[in-house]
Amino acid sequence: MMGKGRLEAFSDGVIAIIITIMVLELRVPHGAELADLTPLVPVLMSYILSFVFIGIYWNNHHYMLHVTKKVGGAVLWANLHLLFWLSLVPFVTAWMGENHFAPTPTALYGVVLVMAGIAYTILQRAILAQHGHDFILRKAVGRDFKGKVSIAAYIAAILLAVARLPQVAWGLYAAVALMWLVPDSRIEHALADEEGHGDKHQRSA
Repeated sequence: MMGKGRLEAFSDGVIAIIITIMVLELRVPHGAELADLTPLVPVLMSYILSFVFIGIYWNNHHYMLHVTKKVGGAVLWANLHLLFWLSLVPFVTAWMGENHFAPTPTALYGVVLVMAGIAYTILQRAILAQHGHDFILRKAVGRDFKGKVSIAAYIAAILLAVARLPQVAWGLYAAVALMWLVPDSRIEHALADEEGHGDKHQRSA
């Protein structure tokens, strides 16, 4: 087992690069009128959605590692697995935006989101496996209802895109992003409860 500092620093660096790549895909219009931005609307919408998703992963990743005490080889590889799928987000974002939410790019966007969600779950379980039964993350995650609902929604959106309803699929992606827009508060609440119990024990002592 080892400390988590390098894992956090590496992950933060990769996520920062992912966001940078996405913003570099935004092309400045040749004209100087607001109307010249119209063709870029799908690209901007794709960028905003993906920026929110990457931000959600960064926030929840930060909270999860905050309570993690130690990491081992399984966690390192699981983290790389998550970063691999996140690194594909700029590609599918650009493809979906440039093709105005065509069915195939929109469906592939969902595939990447599904795989990123699964990878996050694998990382979470790898961390849980290296800590005891009283580990705060175990209490906070519970049955992970939101995570399961998110993956189910992504799969439904992929099917909608394949069925030639890519705009509806995009709306479903956006709905999932809204559901996760606030950083996962389960860990915060678990931390607050643990600190509260600690204060009670100190006062009783």
